[in-house]
Amino acid sequence: MITITAVIKVKSGHEVTMRDALMAVAANVAANEPDTIGFFISQSEDDPRVFTTYERFADKAAMDRHNGSAVVATFFGIAKPILDGEVTLVTSTEVSATIR
Repeated sequence: MITITAVIKVKSGHEVTMRDALMAVAANVAANEPDTIGFFISQSEDDPRVFTTYERFADKAAMDRHNGSAVVATFFGIAKPILDGEVTLVTSTEVSATIR
């Protein structure tokens, strides 16, 4: 299992735009990406400008398909002008998972 954790901070006033853009990616994942095992979105309680995604892929090919998709390209087109700093991305091999 390959995972990506992304920490995204947006400029003040753009929280709804970012949430909507991330939700569009999540909807596409649910409808069209069976090898994307999970796509989780969180918004910080302390700073609503900070979003975190946690993405789980069956393998590297699934991750590459997701990252190369039109919906991800559209997301970045929306996100880039409203980002407050660099996005932190961590790509990992999953060691353990507990899902209830």
